[in-house]
Amino acid sequence: MPAKADPEKQRAFYCDILKPLMDLAKQGAITLLFMDASHFVMGCDFLGYIYGVTRRFIKTYSGRKRYNVLGALNFVSKEVSTVANDAYITASEVCDLLKKVAIDYDGKSIYIILDNARYQKCAIVTELASQLGIHFGFIPPYSPNLNLIERIWKHVKSRLRTKYFNAFDDFQKKIDSIVSDTDKNDLPAVNRLIGEKVQLFDNPHSEHSDFAYGGEIQNQVA
Repeated sequence: MPAKADPEKQRAFYCDILKPLMDLAKQGAITLLFMDASHFVMGCDFLGYIYGVTRRFIKTYSGRKRYNVLGALNFVSKEVSTVANDAYITASEVCDLLKKVAIDYDGKSIYIILDNARYQKCAIVTELASQLGIHFGFIPPYSPNLNLIERIWKHVKSRLRTKYFNAFDDFQKKIDSIVSDTDKNDLPAVNRLIGEKVQLFDNPHSEHSDFAYGGEIQNQVA
């Protein structure tokens, strides 16, 4: 749990905003997306490994090239819309993804859950979202547990660690293929990851996390 997280704000966000949006999305009344970026560094985090009795040394990729993926996870279908590059994620990439989402879900009422990163909360992004009719729901600070796309990134990283990549192009293609498969071949596994259960921390001193399931809530989303 992040040291500066506020459990009360997290539960309030879940009860007053997130859970009502989830219910509306399941009813087909809105499209609910979770947006965030992940940065995959080749030659650092994803070397591939295998366990054995005898220690052996193998060559690894000598660079530290990074593949950045900004994604928007559909809460219901589990499809992930992306914008990616090997440089940086900026407000420009966020705007590109918003335009893509607006086309993909044309005619739908779109709500996006995201964090408070500057490149996502700046004027150029919020103004474009308003023009496109996209509604933002900013999670409380230090609350990655409320952004369900974080679970997708963990899923992608676990799959990457099963193989060594000798070329950056292969590394990129593998990431793209895993992400594009979340609503297809990997759907059963992803459905187990993405649901209404959201980890909350009402008692930060407890050995067990509290999982919220809803209950009596005030619907503050029109």
